[in-house]
Amino acid sequence: MQQTLPFELHAGHATEEPAATAPEFVRHPRARRYVVRVRADGTVRVTIPRWGSKREAAAFAEEQRPWIDRHIARLRIQRNRQASEQLSDGQRQTLRARAKRELPLRLLALAESFGLRVSRVTVRNQQSRWGSCSPGGHICLNWRLVAMPDWIRDYVIVHELMHLKQLNHSRKFWKLVAAACPEYQAARAWLREYQQL
Repeated sequence: MQQTLPFELHAGHATEEPAATAPEFVRHPRARRYVVRVRADGTVRVTIPRWGSKREAAAFAEEQRPWIDRHIARLRIQRNRQASEQLSDGQRQTLRARAKRELPLRLLALAESFGLRVSRVTVRNQQSRWGSCSPGGHICLNWRLVAMPDWIRDYVIVHELMHLKQLNHSRKFWKLVAAACPEYQAARAWLREYQQL
């Protein structure tokens, strides 16, 4: 039986993915419709037309919640990306050293929980991959994973571990990933978004 990981995208990772704050409601006399805006600081503003009500504005904001959440996540990703690009050489070396200590330990712990054996783990400065797995069971991880939210890091590790069972990206492989990491699609979307910025 495949064990699942405690991926709690919303509740369990409050420090990395905080819930959106309550929207600010502002009535505008020239507004013709309800408008939702996400500001650069992540605050949400709902403009209420002269004829509108706060209750309808709140319902409108709730309807727009997926859009709001996507924009807030994109802002967080941008901030994380900008912060990582501004690392000094010393900070980069510190993070790489931390990655070499922490990532193999996390990978081996997850491998054990799934009953998998890894022949070797290395942490590298990969430019275009988050991780890779060889037919011989050698898993390479990108050192930048140490700066990612835990649920993203764990998804990448689980992805590579599932290659020990299925060394391709077939339907069977994705079923293994889904069983081990139910939030894998959200993690993949997060990584795609991060790579595009």
